[in-house]
Amino acid sequence: MSAPAFVDLAADPERVRALLVAAGLIAATAPTPPIEALTGGVSSNILKVELPSGPVCVKQALPRLKVAKDWEAPTSRVFAEIDWLGAAQRIVPGCVPRVLGADRERGAFVMEYLGGRANWKAELLAGRIDVGVAERVAAAVVSVHRATAGDPAVARSFRYDGTFFAIRLEPYLVEAARVHPDLATELIGLVHVTQTTPRALVHGDISPKNILLDGTMPVLLDAECAWYGDPAFDLAFLLNHMLLKTAHLPAHATLIGELYQAICRVYLAGIDWEPAATFERRCARLLPGLLLARIDGKSPVEYLDDATRVAVRRSARALLAQPRDRLADVLAACG
Repeated sequence: MSAPAFVDLAADPERVRALLVAAGLIAATAPTPPIEALTGGVSSNILKVELPSGPVCVKQALPRLKVAKDWEAPTSRVFAEIDWLGAAQRIVPGCVPRVLGADRERGAFVMEYLGGRANWKAELLAGRIDVGVAERVAAAVVSVHRATAGDPAVARSFRYDGTFFAIRLEPYLVEAARVHPDLATELIGLVHVTQTTPRALVHGDISPKNILLDGTMPVLLDAECAWYGDPAFDLAFLLNHMLLKTAHLPAHATLIGELYQAICRVYLAGIDWEPAATFERRCARLLPGLLLARIDGKSPVEYLDDATRVAVRRSARALLAQPRDRLADVLAACG
């Protein structure tokens, strides 16, 4: 489905009202409800709208992401997010927000507002580390992969190869190859493998910042990168954040290493669509590419100091030059 012409909903309250009417959430004669723009994201407008029945969230993909380097992506990715949330709600109910309405003509949707829940990234950065949360996240992610693996209908519905390249592979791995031309063969090779290994429905942004905690139950957000492709990307993307937190929080490195190992243990035990060792090898080789990309790609991680960036860059480059086949070995090499 092609993307509609972009109209910035954050600057057009009347269009937000029309979206709510189209979604059946307010009457056609209702006035425009109070609208508040929420901060924190770089890829979307996220608006909190106060309805008589309670707050809801309106989300709209932006054509240009709010980062320092030039980074554009098709706004049609909103369709992928809507459909991923629907699929995941059927597979792991309660682990994603409910979609309350969608207006594909305007390229936006309404979902339940999840205020008051802890953000997993904030919890980790504060040193509040719970292995149980990591296990539940891994279980939810592998459940979606397992339920959709080899499903031709899902593959047809999530043909977002161009979008995934634009919002994930190009700004991460291809950009890292531009910065590190001596490793371009390795990095572009990872792009090729990821593009040519369609296995299951991929979220594409399994990051602690996109995970809220309802008690200890994880709620996964921001599926605009959703694509039928290589599920190794989701696991590597998540483990990459554990490695970055380990580098940033040396006092908690052992505990965060336990999170990393718990995620690997739970996820690898849930694989049934290919040999686990084959999957792990692919994931272990992709992981250092993503690690380098969060230093020198278009979306560098914001919380590392200069000395830590140098150390992470050194580890990632060494692993790309001498790749490992096991995820435990990647963790050990970054220690």
